[in-house]
Order: sequence, then structure tokens, then C-alpha cells
Amino acid sequence: MSTKKTSDSKPKRGRGQKALRWQDPHLQRERDKYENPLPSREFILQLVTDAGGPVPMADLGFQLGIEVEEDESFERRLYAMQRDGQLIINRRGDLCLPDKIELKAGHVEGHHDGFGFFIPDDKSGDMFLSEKEMHQVLHGDRVLCRERGVDRRGRKEGKIVEVLERVNQAPLIGRFYREHGHQWVVAENKRINQDIIIPPNESLNVRSGQVVMVRVMEQPTKHTPAVGEVVMVLGNYADPGMEIEIALRKHNLPHEFPKPAMTQAKKYPKGVVKRDFEGREDIRDLPLVTIDGEDSRDFDDAVYCEPLGRGFKLWVAIADVSHYVQPGSPLDKESFERGNSVYFPRRVIPMLPEELSNGLCSLNPKVDRLCMVCEMEIAGTGSIKKYRFFQGVMHSKARLTYTQVWDWLSEPKQAPKESAELLPNLQNLYKLFKLLLKARHKRGAIDFETIETKILFNEQDKIERIVPYARNDAHRIIEECMLAANVCASEFLKKHKHPSLYRVHEGPTPEKLKTLQEFMAEFGFYLTGGDEPHAKDYAELLAKIKGRPDEQLLQTVMLRSLRQAVYSPENVGHFGLAYESYTHFTSPIRRYPDLLVHRAIKACLNGEQYSPGKWDEVGAHCSMTERRADDATRDVTAWLKCYYMQSMLGEEFDGVISSVVSFGIFVALNDVFVEGLVHVTELGQDYFHFDAARHQMMGERTGKRFRLGDRVRVAVAKVDLDTSQIDFTLADAGHAAGAGTDRPARTSAKAPPRAASAKPAQDKEHAKKPARSGSKKR
Repeated sequence: MSTKKTSDSKPKRGRGQKALRWQDPHLQRERDKYENPLPSREFILQLVTDAGGPVPMADLGFQLGIEVEEDESFERRLYAMQRDGQLIINRRGDLCLPDKIELKAGHVEGHHDGFGFFIPDDKSGDMFLSEKEMHQVLHGDRVLCRERGVDRRGRKEGKIVEVLERVNQAPLIGRFYREHGHQWVVAENKRINQDIIIPPNESLNVRSGQVVMVRVMEQPTKHTPAVGEVVMVLGNYADPGMEIEIALRKHNLPHEFPKPAMTQAKKYPKGVVKRDFEGREDIRDLPLVTIDGEDSRDFDDAVYCEPLGRGFKLWVAIADVSHYVQPGSPLDKESFERGNSVYFPRRVIPMLPEELSNGLCSLNPKVDRLCMVCEMEIAGTGSIKKYRFFQGVMHSKARLTYTQVWDWLSEPKQAPKESAELLPNLQNLYKLFKLLLKARHKRGAIDFETIETKILFNEQDKIERIVPYARNDAHRIIEECMLAANVCASEFLKKHKHPSLYRVHEGPTPEKLKTLQEFMAEFGFYLTGGDEPHAKDYAELLAKIKGRPDEQLLQTVMLRSLRQAVYSPENVGHFGLAYESYTHFTSPIRRYPDLLVHRAIKACLNGEQYSPGKWDEVGAHCSMTERRADDATRDVTAWLKCYYMQSMLGEEFDGVISSVVSFGIFVALNDVFVEGLVHVTELGQDYFHFDAARHQMMGERTGKRFRLGDRVRVAVAKVDLDTSQIDFTLADAGHAAGAGTDRPARTSAKAPPRAASAKPAQDKEHAKKPARSGSKKR
């Protein structure tokens, strides 16, 4: 053990040095947490700092009176502090402070081209890592790094001094290859840019090209590659549904419920029982209905309104998931890990088991259900005058769809007989929607016009076509009702001074704002609001550009200037929706933050306090799971679109430039809603220069310009299923597919999300679940 003395001149381990140990200012906290408390991390850091130089492990153990039986635990604590970048243990076993030896702790981010970046914990600036440095690590590994100067491009360059933690312990998904007696796996996560060598006896019965799970048995070093073993064969790359299986494992999405969670779910009754009525208001006579997509199966929310003076009284009833999923239970732990449901084409990975998500919690028609209700009085101006929250029991009168409701509202005389009882209530909801819409415009919420797509499948499970997904006013009715309930939830928690997770969306950064202002000035437009614009300033500018030929271009640049919405206990408002306070309350079946908000509201109603732990850490986790789900669904959609385009090689399409990058232009096709790359070398016989501020490529000699939003005609040159990338060539001016070049089409870099179909920064906060592509379930 490293704390033992190796020299007779040094003091032997004593048992009388505990007086110093009892001076630990955090001693009581450690006693509360552990049966056999050790000196706190803070106290250890203080002692090492006070020493003024490296401290041998053994000396520190002696000073603190660490007993022999505590040696192992104490050493584990010191190495954990090194893993977290608080201490460095040098080659002699001495404890050092990282900043004193000019080392920083952080993690590695790999790049598919072989190099990488060191991301320091203290956010002091990334460092470039050469391909040689990346040989000894895998993406995500925690390391100690020292700055070694700058590279040819002026970037800070780092040198890895020590690997603190290997994070790729779980099996990785990749494709297995065998050639000339050698075997290896290429990870699906392209940030893991090293092949994993598979010894001959570790390959199971795998065919070259198949998708496998591989466990890394030997981590890479400066001189040797990673070595692994195949632990599972998933199948062939193009098997139906394989794209989803890959995405689940590549993004580490939990997709199988552990046994304790399933056992808990199956113990619940099939419906509401008598004892559940206690302490609840009975609103089963209210004609509440659910309005969702045609293929939805989990119903979070039901609505009803009736006239009240010049305004309306609105009830929004939300599934009471918190009644069944109690804090700390197996279901709660698994729901937290998942963070949200994930909606793939043809398949859903639910946050809760189907017994709850589609059964006991779902507000299915003609059955009693427990709910949390927000009852609001809304004035003729669309403002919320009064609201209250309560626990209730409801009975949905009908399960309606957006298409159905909009058809009835558009042509009431053509509505079927079964709508006679429901139609007047739906018409009231439509009148209420118009009031809420006026209030939305008055406060200046941003409303970007976006195009969403839906993938339709045939009976053979093949893609039939990709179509735009149209939103009608029935969608917007529900959106405004959900926004109203979410705002009330936020105000309620703020009024009661109860901690919670807010849905926050900050305005543009100074850098992005400056870029936007400069770009708009070229078109004769100016974003008002100075250095701190309001959402209303964005909304007014959007109104000015509406109907222009370059509307899509200007709107896209505006959209990209905004930040991403996140979950946080710090209420800084929601810029896009123009709310000073906003949270998510309306979808607890599919979003964990909503479940937390329900618990917080119940605590307030009962005069109690609720805490899931550190709110900031919970918020960061929920934001991460949301991004993880978005990345996974984007991967699946990109692969499916590639598969669909395989049969269209050489065909020509009209499109719009959706993104301009240093290596070319991305073009979104008008008719098939697919995106691909025209590489810079395919733009013409000229030297083209990338202008990030103007979102354009400009020819040096010809002055030919390719700008975001320009219309172009392209031909499909290459479709690569392995990388989910599509390459185009210009179809006009002598640049038809394959023309003007004697070399094969280049493989594109992965396309960024298309601006016209990307989720805008205000994030469609109506909180309804996304439309699923196709109706087939797996």
C-alpha cells in the first residue's frame, strides 16, 4: 500500500495523530454520511495546500492518524479526488495541486478524422489534441493535460500527461470486419475514431459487416490499440429496425426496464380504486376530452372550457403520474435515468412501462383517471385573471384527433352525428384559442414558420414517401391551453417560493447578436432592442420579412442566433415565448421534469417541501437526456432518409441551400425533404472562400456566390448508408451528376439538422408529444 514508509528515517505509522483529524470542519457531515467517516475532501485539500509543496501519501496518512484498516478506503478517496481533478498523484506517490504543476483535469472529445480536443473542467478553454495524442485514449476518457503551445492554426495544443478514468466500460456498438486474418470493430460512435482489435478466439460466430456489441478488454496506450471481445451479435446492418437498435446503444438510451421497475408496474390495479378518491375533487361530470395525433397511445392532457363573462373558464387536467411513481421507488429511479420518452419512426421508448404510460396513467376515454388540474379564469383580453391547482378524478368523454377536430370546426355542418354533443365545447375552445393568440402576439412571443416531416411506411416496412407534417388550428388550440397551464404552474411555485425546475430560454449571446445585426443590415433590416433585445423585437422583424423571396434565409439566420432551452432551478424566463416565468407541467407521462413539478405543486398544496436532491444537477441531467433523445432520433431519421434515397442515384431535384460550411453547401430538397452535401470542389472551377458571417461561399475569380437560402438544382451523386450521408452535385451549369470531374463523388461530412425542420429554440413549448412517423408499432 502506498502509504507505508520505505525509509527508516521517516516516522512510523502512529495511532496518536487524530487530534488533527478532529479539526476537520466537515467532520459532522462525514459522520452523517458514513458509518466509518474519513477526513473530508475539503480538509485534505486544505492540508495539501498549506504544505506548500508535494505531500507524500504516507505522510498525510500519518498526520491524520489513518488506521491500518482504513488504508484502502483512504487511498480510494485520494484516487477519487485525482479522478475529479482535485489532486494529482505523481510518480513518487506524492499529492500535488493541479494548478501548481500546470496540469488541468478534464475529458477528451474525439473527432471522426482522428484528432480530438481536451475539454477542461474549469472551462478555461479547449486544447487541440493531435492524432498521436489521441492514440492512448478513447472519446470521453478523463485525463490530465498540459498546454504545450499552439499549433499551425493558432489553437492551444495539449499533451496528455495521465489518464484518470476510462469511461468506455460498457459494451460499445459497432460493425465487425474480417480481412486477411485480421478482425476489428469500427464503433458506430464516430468520435471513437480507433478500431478495436478482436483476437481470433473472441469473435463468436460473426460475419464481416454485421452489427455487434464489443467490450473493451484492453484500453489503448501510446503504442498499442484497444483490444476487445464481441459479446453480442445484433444482426445485419440493413435489417428492419436495426437503425433504432444502433441508435439506442450508440447514445446509451435505457430501453429495457429493470425487473424491480416492471414488478412495481405490474402490481398496480388496472384502474382507479375507491381509496384513491380520498382528498380529491370529483370532476367526472366535466366533459373533458383529449385531442392528440392519430397514432398517439399515451394521453397526458384533457381540456374543457365554458364561457365566463367576456372570457372563459378553462380546465386543463393532467395525468397524475406522481400518485403512482413515488420518490425513490424503482420506477422513479428508472424514469429519472430515462428523463423522457423517445419517439422514433415506428417505435417509442417510453419513460414509463406501458402498464402506466398507455394504461393506468393515460387519460383514456370512458374510464376514471386520477389527475392534477389547473383551473383558470381567462379574461376577454386573453390574460389569466385567476387560477388554482387541485387533485381530481376525471372521466374523459372522448379521444379525439387533431384532424378530426379541425374538420369539425372547419365544416360544422358536415360534422357527423357523434360530434353533436362535443362540437359546442370544441367551438368554445376555438374562441378561447383566438383570445390566447391575441395575448401571445401582444406580449411578443416569437413564432417561426417551420416545416416538420413525417416518414410513411408501406406494408413491407419500407419507406413509401416523406411528407410535410401540417399543423392546423386544432394543434394550436391545445398548444395555447398547455402554455397557459405551464405558466400558471410556474407562477404558483414562484409565489410559494418552492424550488423547482424551470424551462429557461435565454436571449442571444452578444457574439451571435452582433453577427445577426451585421447580417440583417446587408438587407436593410435592423433588429431593435439594442444589446438586450426582447422577443417582441424578433417578432416584429419576422413580421417585416414575411412574404419576401428571401424570407426563409432571414428567418433561418434569426433562428440560429438563439440559444437552446434547458431545465434549471434558476428562473431567468423564457425568451422565445416572452414569459418571465415558465415551466413544464403538462406531460408527466413522457417527461421527468413535469413529474417533479407535480410533486412540488402537491408539496405546496400540503404545506410541505419537496426536493429530489440538488435541483441544478437534476436540471442538467434532464437537459442532457432531452438532447440525447434528439440526437438519437436525428440519427435514425438520417439513416432512413439515406435508405430511401438509394434508389434515386442520378435523379435531379430542386432544393434550397440550408447550411453553408467551410467544406461546401448543404441542400434541402423541396419535394422529398432530404438533405445532402455539395462539396466545395463541386461548386465550379474556381477557388471558393467560406464567409461565416454572411453564410456564403464566394468564388475568388468568378464572383459566383452560394448563399444560405439560395435555390439550386442538384443531382444525387452518392448515398452512404454507413455514415448516413448523401452527396449531391450541381445539376445546372455543366455540373450534372458525375459531369465536370473525373473522380468519384466525395463523401460528405454529416449534415447539420435542416433549419426548416429543426426544433426552434423556443422549443414548441406547448408540451405535446411529437408526431410519430408511420403507425406501425414494434
